[in-house]
Amino acid sequence: MHSNVIDWDMNFLKAHAAPPVVRLLDAMSLSSLSDFPNDVTLNKLIKRYYGSWSAPTFKGQSKFEQDDNRYYEAIISQDATVPTRERNWHDLFNALIWLQFPNTKTLLNALHMSDIAEAGIHPRSPRRNRITHFDECGVVLAMEEGTDFEDDGNSFLHSLASHEWREVFINKKHYWERYVHPFIFGHANLEMMLSPFEGLTGKWLAVRVANGFSDLSYWEQRKVVDDALVERISVLENFTRSPLLKPIPLLGVPGWHREQSETFYQNEDYFRPLRKGAKASVQLPL
Repeated sequence: MHSNVIDWDMNFLKAHAAPPVVRLLDAMSLSSLSDFPNDVTLNKLIKRYYGSWSAPTFKGQSKFEQDDNRYYEAIISQDATVPTRERNWHDLFNALIWLQFPNTKTLLNALHMSDIAEAGIHPRSPRRNRITHFDECGVVLAMEEGTDFEDDGNSFLHSLASHEWREVFINKKHYWERYVHPFIFGHANLEMMLSPFEGLTGKWLAVRVANGFSDLSYWEQRKVVDDALVERISVLENFTRSPLLKPIPLLGVPGWHREQSETFYQNEDYFRPLRKGAKASVQLPL
């Protein structure tokens, strides 16, 4: 089912959407609403969850002048405003990512604008393509330090990058949420998870977080991940290096899909072996 025909119906979402979608709406105190949140509601969330906010705020698309033909990233940069289409899942999820990771989203916008100033809007530069892939489909893996898992962290990521799906999703299932903390960054992924399907894939980027991360609150964790992402992206030279992002079958992440039987993980059309000759990610070792 295409997202543009999915209405705001929490009973439907709880029955059909992937668990991360429902958990996100609950965490943002949106699941109790009777209708789609608008820009006013989203801006109220800024005040609810942040004592200070230096990132852009949200503005409904219908509030822009009809002849305002500026490029999307330019509006964000020039007006400190994120254009947000009303009753639109894609833009709603984008707003919820801004709310969780404002520093990283601001950095991505600045990188877009830097390349646009140098080379124009079209065609996109290779770096802007990588930024867009992460912005739309990114998954952040926060690897907790100072645990008995620390020495095995790079081994785990190597297995993930090598498409050793059984190893990371079954044999080491107990690592997830204990040592490996996954966060959806890509708002297009969230939109597609409204009606999850086999084939749904993200692009992962790993960061280190300190021991004790597991004990932090929802918003404390996101602040730590936001800061860690900005630092990690800088270390990786702001998406100029490649190959960088590697695929991860989203429905394989423990707890992200309702059907995760042994048979499910045996589907090689979804859990594909590594392509012969594929290059290692410049992320590794972490």
